[in-house]
Amino acid sequence: MNKALSRRTFLLAGASGLAMPGVAFARAKAGKPRGPAADALRTDWPVYGGLNSSAKYSPLAQIDRTNAAQLQVVWEWESPDRDIIAAHPDLRPGEFQVTPIMVDDVLYVATAMSQAAAIDARTGRTIWVYNPEAWTNGKPSTKGFQHRGVAYWADGDDRRIFLATCDARLIALDAATGTPIADFGTNGEIDLRRVGLQRPVPTKPSVLYGCFGPPLIARNMVVVGGYIDDQPVLPIMPPGDVRGFDARTGALRWTFHTVPTKGEFGYDSWHGGSAERNGNANIWAPMSADEELGLVYLPGTCATDNVYGGRRPGDNLFANSLIALDIETGKRRWHYQCVHHDLWDYDLPCAPNLVDIIVDGQPIKAVAQATKQGYLFVFDRTNGKPVWPIEERPVPQSELATEHSAPTQPHPTWPPPFESQGMSEDLLVDFTPEIKEEAKRILSRYRYGPLYTPVGRTPTLIHPTWTGGANWQGAAVDPETGILYVTSHSSVSQLALDDNGKLATAGPVNTEIAGAAGVVNGPAGLPLIKPPYSRITAIDLNTGKHLWMCANGPGATDDPRFAPFKLGWIGSEQRTAPLATKTLLFVGEGPHDPRHAKKVLRAYDKLTGELVAETPLPGHVLGAPMTYSIDGQQRIVYAMGFRVWPHKLVALGLGG
Repeated sequence: MNKALSRRTFLLAGASGLAMPGVAFARAKAGKPRGPAADALRTDWPVYGGLNSSAKYSPLAQIDRTNAAQLQVVWEWESPDRDIIAAHPDLRPGEFQVTPIMVDDVLYVATAMSQAAAIDARTGRTIWVYNPEAWTNGKPSTKGFQHRGVAYWADGDDRRIFLATCDARLIALDAATGTPIADFGTNGEIDLRRVGLQRPVPTKPSVLYGCFGPPLIARNMVVVGGYIDDQPVLPIMPPGDVRGFDARTGALRWTFHTVPTKGEFGYDSWHGGSAERNGNANIWAPMSADEELGLVYLPGTCATDNVYGGRRPGDNLFANSLIALDIETGKRRWHYQCVHHDLWDYDLPCAPNLVDIIVDGQPIKAVAQATKQGYLFVFDRTNGKPVWPIEERPVPQSELATEHSAPTQPHPTWPPPFESQGMSEDLLVDFTPEIKEEAKRILSRYRYGPLYTPVGRTPTLIHPTWTGGANWQGAAVDPETGILYVTSHSSVSQLALDDNGKLATAGPVNTEIAGAAGVVNGPAGLPLIKPPYSRITAIDLNTGKHLWMCANGPGATDDPRFAPFKLGWIGSEQRTAPLATKTLLFVGEGPHDPRHAKKVLRAYDKLTGELVAETPLPGHVLGAPMTYSIDGQQRIVYAMGFRVWPHKLVALGLGG
């Protein structure tokens, strides 16, 4: 390990311009176990997030600070999508964002093109592949071909893999052979566009409705959300109904309406009957569940469309809400709306973390939801009561004639935000006085203000942007200490709309979301704001205090734009996912700035943020990592492949 590099990384938490106003960073102390201790004998990874608590944690400890620098590639596995792309070169590969699951010495994955595969966890050898030919139905979403994982269910010798495809089918496969379960649904599958929705979903355009996340399974119930195009491409948009299916038969057991129907709770939050024509509020991110309580926790996305609400006056429940449902009936137990009448695409982007904590001497079964806007909302997961007060505060109002923005928004008073928020001169890049003055001149061209400043007729700055803050990679949490680790990204976008909600921004823009937000640069090609541009923050959920923060990687420090200032680590301009083990935190670098993103896996000390080791990788990290042990050997597995070929899994270990 490079000790000088480690020290430089750790000290970023106290470097000029890195800590946010009012946020105290403290060195962590080893805490007493919080709630049930993790099972030290657990060697598998049976669920997308490790367990249904979505902790992204494993008690495995063979790889520790004494040997993490010795990690090496043990095996690589290439996605079978290669054969589809070879036969159809007009198809562009998407992002390989999968996190494998591991049960009984077998890894199970979904590919970017919605194939399912089983892999020998010892060798990386393919056992079987199932091709539902979902790609033949056209481009699956505005995000292209991508998928994040499958789910596993067993009852005695009946072992099944569940795949929700990009063309909206739920398929049950025999875990041993990869063949469809004939008596599940119709010949092993369910058409999710036809079963259990409050109004039908058209099959065209193909990008309108599909699935790219893993189903959640608890108490023999398969819970499925879905992806819906954010844009009002149809006069009446599909609602984000969530459904529970019997894991044995595929029978529909319940449907929860995230856009309420007339007479249901929340319908009146859509003024003028606008719930009848609007949709979305879907659950595209992974979900969590507490089987003991019998609750499933849904992170809700925004309503149609994601940056303009003139056609949906009101708060728009259950959009942007954390929703707790009875797993067996689908009935709402509690909810909390984290953003009212969303105008920033601030949907809840990741599975909430379930963890038992002790606050002021009182044990609490908690759920913590990381957000794009840099807030961490923490609730008692039994009843939805905030662990620390959340205040409704007045926010700036829209200047658009047809928009009716919410007068207040929820602001957690604790923990402090893990990202800078809103725009002000205090955040501007300030490497030299001349750079700061030029940044001020650039800032003066835009409309800007605190967090939740609505987009106006002139280009308006949004920070954090729709990319986060936190995003689908989510947070990891140690169930023994109650410490949560969240990775986040910081950039500034601009957007302008006319009074009818139409795009008014000139110049090149990103067309992935409805407002097509364009990234804003600062002086001489530098970012408009000061670093870090991505970070890792450790938060003690027992106290709400930030224990440490460091930039996630050196970033573009060797770029001619940055090199003269000798900044140290400034954070790579991309997002990545954390993995927590008994003693270490593993974080890679994503590929969203491939010019400067490093192909590495870093191991950090969980209590201090000290860099312990850095392992070269054969590609940029994409999917959230997982770990397991087989034959007494711990492995860490990552997915790699960013809009280029090959897509592959890479397993790391201590040799062998």
